[in-house]
Amino acid sequence: MSKQPVFFREFGFLFLGRYQMLRLFFIWYSIYAFGVRLALLCISWSQIGHSPMTVGGVFLVGLFYDLLNAAYFAVPIVLYLMVMPHRVLISRWHRVVLYPLVFALCYGLVFSALAEWLFWEEFGVRFNFIAVDYLVYTHEVIGNIRESYPVPILLTLVGVLAGLVFVVIRPWLEAIIASVRQQGQPVASIFGRLSVGGVFLLLPVLLFVTVDGSFVGRAFDNRYEKELAENGIYQLFAAFRNNSLDYGTFYKNMDENVAFKSLRRTLQTKNSRYLNDDPTNIERVLTSAGPEKRHNVVLIMVESLSAEYLGSFGNAEGLTPNLDALARDGLLFNRLYATGTRTVRGMEAVTLSVPPTPGQSIVKRPDNAKMFSLGYVFREKGYDTRFFYGGFGYFDNMNAFFGGNGFDVTDRSNLSAEEISFANIWGVCDEDILGRAVREFDDSARRKKPFFGYVMTTSNHRPFTYPEGRIDIPSKTGRSGGVKYSDYAIGKFIEEARHHSWFDNTIFVIVADHCGGSAGRQEIPVQRYHIPMIFYGPGIIKSGVNSTLASQVDLGPTLFGLLQWQYHSKFFGKDILAYDFTPRAFIGNYQRLGYLENGYLAILNERQGIAQYQVASETMQDAVLVPISEKKELSEKAICSYQGASLLYKRGLDRWSGDGNHLVVIGQVARKGISSGKEKKRI
Repeated sequence: MSKQPVFFREFGFLFLGRYQMLRLFFIWYSIYAFGVRLALLCISWSQIGHSPMTVGGVFLVGLFYDLLNAAYFAVPIVLYLMVMPHRVLISRWHRVVLYPLVFALCYGLVFSALAEWLFWEEFGVRFNFIAVDYLVYTHEVIGNIRESYPVPILLTLVGVLAGLVFVVIRPWLEAIIASVRQQGQPVASIFGRLSVGGVFLLLPVLLFVTVDGSFVGRAFDNRYEKELAENGIYQLFAAFRNNSLDYGTFYKNMDENVAFKSLRRTLQTKNSRYLNDDPTNIERVLTSAGPEKRHNVVLIMVESLSAEYLGSFGNAEGLTPNLDALARDGLLFNRLYATGTRTVRGMEAVTLSVPPTPGQSIVKRPDNAKMFSLGYVFREKGYDTRFFYGGFGYFDNMNAFFGGNGFDVTDRSNLSAEEISFANIWGVCDEDILGRAVREFDDSARRKKPFFGYVMTTSNHRPFTYPEGRIDIPSKTGRSGGVKYSDYAIGKFIEEARHHSWFDNTIFVIVADHCGGSAGRQEIPVQRYHIPMIFYGPGIIKSGVNSTLASQVDLGPTLFGLLQWQYHSKFFGKDILAYDFTPRAFIGNYQRLGYLENGYLAILNERQGIAQYQVASETMQDAVLVPISEKKELSEKAICSYQGASLLYKRGLDRWSGDGNHLVVIGQVARKGISSGKEKKRI
């Protein structure tokens, strides 16, 4: 008979008989969670406060969430102990079932610890919506992991560590079984097992109803400290729960009529007029004094291209010689900000010209077709509209979204074997998808059709693999190589385009989807949203630098302003180059919604709160947020923008309603003199 450890003898009154296994689980889970938190804290030491109160607070709050998560995890263990008969529990054969289950639990926790470490290195956060996506898109994610890490070695290491943990735990299990055998049946009867088990099952139910993740957000201002105090597995399941957040329930609201009237005021420009006085209708007609231009447009959205990677923004590594040349010869927007931290957020902002509503991106939501989009505006003008993606477009719902919003879609499945020179799990290399785009543009030119081509690149993404010999950084050596190869592919594409008939009549737009990293000390680190945008068109676009604070949502309206188009709009974006443009930017994550204007940032949170800060940095490259008292006008603009966008989507008021009559309406309105007044000043 195994001797019972002192711990169990002294504190056995807490758990009876077989339910001592629950105590063992809580102890070991707490040790596991403490170790993970300690490891992540060590690699983030420079990003957090070092006072005993701060570090102690991280671990104290962390312990609370660890025990909270352990209570949920304990449910299957409780059920197991409730149904296991006494004679089976104390039998030798019980080990045949129990030991594999315990080893599997050990393996799962060690694997989770490794996953948290790798996830933290990539994103600087505990598991969140991104991790949820990783579970959904297993093909791409598993392939990415295989190409990025030595998977067999890591899994073997996980198995070895899990085995060591099991060896340590095994004597404790034996002691519990021996104790149950020795003490008899304090909870061995079916009534006793169900009664005690029911108490343990009631605990997670009460916790689910009474506790959420908001406390940790109130306890820490530093984003790293907040993330360290979280429990990664708890956050993973919380992300599943909060995949969709209703603005009206969780965020600060205004009276709807007031919100819409305020929104209409912020969207109003000198060259626009609303169709009617309905406060919920933001559809307006934009006109221009000059004749419309019919230039082709090629939009290249570059994966994870932070502004800090470009020489034009001060980078001295020489990673982007081609983009820097385009910036010198074109129009560089050097204070543009992404709306989010995922590709789908960048797509949403550029294609629909809307701020980031809470929860999942519209790109990934159901019923997202027939939105008011760039695709439909271009199509109404008679353009061929195409979306190109080097991966399989089912990922992130891209095919459904773009196919349902005015684009013909070309993804990896449409490329022949001869068109693919190199591919990894995310897709064909940037050269290959841009090469296919050239051939499609040639087809439009042969048919004498203007075209709008939207290309989404993939090469600047882990595992950062690309064809050898293209650049002086070997494949699979990190982010620098991914940036430089994408730059190489774009430079090659532009050089190839010069030899085609459509080049002289084409505007090229290069913009990032989001930054290469989103981690920072603040809940919304402003500098982690700073991206480049370049308009390039020899003979069409005058070179220069525009330093106006602006957002991804402004890309389409600015482009239409350059083309001098008359069009209907339900867009939130406005023409950056117009003299009456109001500098501001929308930046956010899945839960926090930020509005940046005139050096001040308002952040709406999911507890109906609003915090405001002064951005204490002239360039915002290393932004520091200083809390300030609330500015009512800033709050109003933030709330009306996000509340309005959420209500419009919820009620289907941001849908495309064009039926071929938009151009007629525009002509009628223009004849009434809407375009009268001051002309735009352009850079």
